[in-house]
Amino acid sequence: MNFATTDLCDGNPGMLDDGSLQVLPPVFRHFGQRAQFAGPAATLKVHEDNALVRSTLETQGAGRVLVVDGGGSFRRALVGGQLGLLAQNNGWAGVIVDGCVRDSAELAQCDVGIMALATHPQRSARDGVGKRDVNVQIAGVSVRPGDWIYADVDGVLVARQKLA
Repeated sequence: MNFATTDLCDGNPGMLDDGSLQVLPPVFRHFGQRAQFAGPAATLKVHEDNALVRSTLETQGAGRVLVVDGGGSFRRALVGGQLGLLAQNNGWAGVIVDGCVRDSAELAQCDVGIMALATHPQRSARDGVGKRDVNVQIAGVSVRPGDWIYADVDGVLVARQKLA
């Protein structure tokens, strides 16, 4: 898929006005090899626990983007090198974490888009607490399962439909 988030914004001003196309605040950093990725969203809501992140990334991604509402926590990492490899090997287009990642050198070797707020060396809990396929809030922007995510070096867009 060839696109630029800047062109998508310029080409869809009405969607920006009515909120069916939104721009995430510029607080996310790239960690994976792919700086550009897009696909329909799969969503998780977790807090400092990545058991659902792992079990989701163990499934076939089929070009989807996993959007993890980690509540913006800076206290633990929700994705590390092993999960980056799972995302890569199971066909996920990308992972966006509203929280932290770790093993950033390993993530940089994964052929998948990975974005997060920051790095943190401490791993998360693994209790399986959280919700899958629910509406989430990422940096103040609502993301629903099936929304389209477009990410590149200029930013991240959330669209209610696939954009042409």
